[in-house]
Amino acid sequence: MTQPSNPNKGPKGHQLLLRIVPCSLILLAGLGGLFALAALKKPPAEISEAERPLKVTVRQVRPHSIPIVISGYGQVKALNTVQISAEVAGRVVAVHPRLEPGEVINAGDILFGIDPRTYAAALAQGEAEVAQWRSVVKRLEQQSAADQRRLITLERSRDLARAEFDRVADLFRRHSVGTQSGVDRAEQAFNAATDQADQMAQAVILYPTRIKEATSSLAGAKARLGEARVNVERCQVRAPFTGRLTLAAVEQGQYVTPGTPLVAMADDTLLEIQVSLESHEVRRWMRFLPGESTGNWFGQPEPVACRVRWTEDTQGYNWSGRLHRVVAFDQKTRTVTVAVRISAEQTDHGSGLLPLVEGMFCLVEIPGKTLHGAMQVPRKAVSFNNTVYLAVDRRLKTVDVEVAKIDDDVAYITGGLSNGDLVILSLIHISEPT
Repeated sequence: MTQPSNPNKGPKGHQLLLRIVPCSLILLAGLGGLFALAALKKPPAEISEAERPLKVTVRQVRPHSIPIVISGYGQVKALNTVQISAEVAGRVVAVHPRLEPGEVINAGDILFGIDPRTYAAALAQGEAEVAQWRSVVKRLEQQSAADQRRLITLERSRDLARAEFDRVADLFRRHSVGTQSGVDRAEQAFNAATDQADQMAQAVILYPTRIKEATSSLAGAKARLGEARVNVERCQVRAPFTGRLTLAAVEQGQYVTPGTPLVAMADDTLLEIQVSLESHEVRRWMRFLPGESTGNWFGQPEPVACRVRWTEDTQGYNWSGRLHRVVAFDQKTRTVTVAVRISAEQTDHGSGLLPLVEGMFCLVEIPGKTLHGAMQVPRKAVSFNNTVYLAVDRRLKTVDVEVAKIDDDVAYITGGLSNGDLVILSLIHISEPT
């Protein structure tokens, strides 16, 4: 039997073995070199980042009782303004020599005059009518008195005629004295006397009614006379108060009719500013008088003294006004409008500077409630998310705070800070770690 041959033996088997051995040696040599290089490589040195000190400005805070001021803007307006028109129709025959916008006209001065001749004639006719009806009333009263006296006489004559008739009739019936014609004549006389007395009595009864009717006609005539007299007075249009002209649209010779505004006047002795305020500030800070609430509307605000500044010169002269009332609430803008009044005495500073006048747009500062235990810091020290930086043991610390109110460049903090904390005022930029 033949034995199977060994593939590793023989010429071909020796060649394969010779090839595997050198490759293995080369691979092992390469791995050894890599391990040798890995053993020689050192890890990179760690770089320790040192803390960098920052130079900052700090302020130590203390709690204070701070009076809050609510501020808003509004336009100055004269409280009393009036448009004047003619109350009667006619042609203008006179005009005030200073009837121009901006002029100040005294109370009672004639602004313009209307031709009064037609109204004067109506006045004369009314006076004549009144005189006529007065005469009628007087004549009726006199006639009533005379007829009452005459009625007494007629009633006496009637009684006498009746007595004569009874006597003649009785003699004729009982004693056949006289004639039937005599009895008839006595009866006729009695009937005539009775008729006259009855007619006079009827007239006397009607006199009060006739006098009342005449008196009513007299009253109507007096009313027409009064209207005619007023129309004559209305031909002269006078200034209702001392004020500044804001409109003058009438000329001499112009025909005017009632109802058309011809002149407008403003009383500058009392000014008013309607100021729009944030509703949440009004709710939290405005001072109202106790027990003054009316239904579901705002109560009466406390009439505190307010400071008024012209927006064109906020650092210049300022005026004093007084809070008067709540005017309106706007649900769209969530604002409350209040009225502040300034009297002539409060605007007359006598310094020769530009006065407070109608049309100025002003900043109004209204004293509100007092904020107790508040820390006052510059607004720039508070971030947009209501945090501040503190200096604690020479290190920076971030704390959350409760901001009660912000006024211009000042923030009032009621929570998050303690008495004596050092608030950092400097602007600090903290970069995020990479």
